[in-house]
Amino acid sequence: MMLVALGFLMIALFMYLVMAKKATPIATLILVPLAFGLFAGAGLGIGDMVMESVGKLAPTAALLFFAIIFFGTMIDVGLFDPLIRAILKFAGNDPMKLVIGTALLTTIVSLDGDGSTTFIIVTSAFLPLYLRLGMSPVVLTVVAAMSNGVLNTVPWGGSTSRAAAALGVSPIDIFVPMIPSIIAGLAAVLVLAYLLGRSERKRIGEVFLDDNRGVLGTRTVERESVLIAADGGESRGSRTEGSTHGSHGDEGSSVIIANDFSASFSEDGKFIERPNAKPKLLWVNFILTIAVMVTLVMDILAPALIFMVAVGIALVINFPRVTEQSAQIKAHASSVISVVGMVFAASVLTGVMNGTGMVKAMAGWLVQIIPDFMGPFMAVIAGILSIPLTFIMTNDAFYFGVLPILSETAGHFGIEPVEMARASLVGQALHQSSPLVASFLLLIGLANVNLGDHFKKVIWRGLIVALIMLLVGGLLGAYPLF
Repeated sequence: MMLVALGFLMIALFMYLVMAKKATPIATLILVPLAFGLFAGAGLGIGDMVMESVGKLAPTAALLFFAIIFFGTMIDVGLFDPLIRAILKFAGNDPMKLVIGTALLTTIVSLDGDGSTTFIIVTSAFLPLYLRLGMSPVVLTVVAAMSNGVLNTVPWGGSTSRAAAALGVSPIDIFVPMIPSIIAGLAAVLVLAYLLGRSERKRIGEVFLDDNRGVLGTRTVERESVLIAADGGESRGSRTEGSTHGSHGDEGSSVIIANDFSASFSEDGKFIERPNAKPKLLWVNFILTIAVMVTLVMDILAPALIFMVAVGIALVINFPRVTEQSAQIKAHASSVISVVGMVFAASVLTGVMNGTGMVKAMAGWLVQIIPDFMGPFMAVIAGILSIPLTFIMTNDAFYFGVLPILSETAGHFGIEPVEMARASLVGQALHQSSPLVASFLLLIGLANVNLGDHFKKVIWRGLIVALIMLLVGGLLGAYPLF
């Protein structure tokens, strides 16, 4: 019982420090488990516990390191730009098509696993169009947040990498069986986007657009400029004709992107500028990306090695000069450090919990109090719990604090850790609208949307998407459903 008490107290303290922002997740993942491990009598053996856990998580860290660089590079060189242009052209000035296009563009850009960059690009492309047509920016934030949340389940995304690190399983093993569930989630987002777009079309009615004066019918919509500073801050002001200060676009651009982001869009969405774009290598990069995805699904090589080779090829092909290759790697260094550093820091928590026997003691206690008839439903329970818990707490708190205990408990009922990890991902559709998520706060800041207005539209829709993902995953065998 002492280990049970220490374990729950350690998790509670960890969750408090992370959620109250008293310390960074990396610092908390290291210092809190060390203190409790020593108090539990681990002594100098705590070093062996941690290093054993580091060895188990090293392949995951390597996978995330190179996957982030690879997909970041593919976006930087413009691999997805033709599709982005097609989406923007498809959207035009039709409110319904604009909302669907918002979902599609968010889905594509979310492949790099960076929510902040995704939201900057999406708002850059679509917010001016929303404002010109008199559409509600809340619709943009709702659709973008849900789309990005569903794609946060890719192997290099925040939720999957944390679940893999917490349970010591491969992100690819988590991801591949969840592909049908993710597709179902995206389909649900598109349906909801269609309904939102149709509602906006009905509300606005027939639109008469004067590009020179910004007139919508008899109502003038003020166009705004958004300056994204290097530190993630922003400033706003009415656009003045002919002003292009700090802009990558022309004078018609109503969104100004700072130099640390590699693309800008004109107000009509027809112009995209990327300093590192390689249009002549489009098909080469496309074939390389398809080869990577096929090899991952075939499971014939270690995922980390696949992305290592892919990054090497991508850098040599697209950036022949050494200085260019170095600059490209540095461009994604912040994302790499935050994610990979978190994974290695998590080895302290998982090492101490396993090495001291805390997690087994806690799971054994839960098994005693959980009715036998509920045991086979532990995966579903984890999925359902992930919806509200990842909304009211950070991913770090849930995946490192709650999920390991649920997984160990489920093991007594024959449910594998990887199955629990898969089920725990479904809550991400709503999690990305949590006020604890920094990239989400950036999104509503860029769109100048009230938090309460966003919640009114997103909570029940995010819940529907999450439940659809949970149902599809269970029906197709990603985890036990019944």
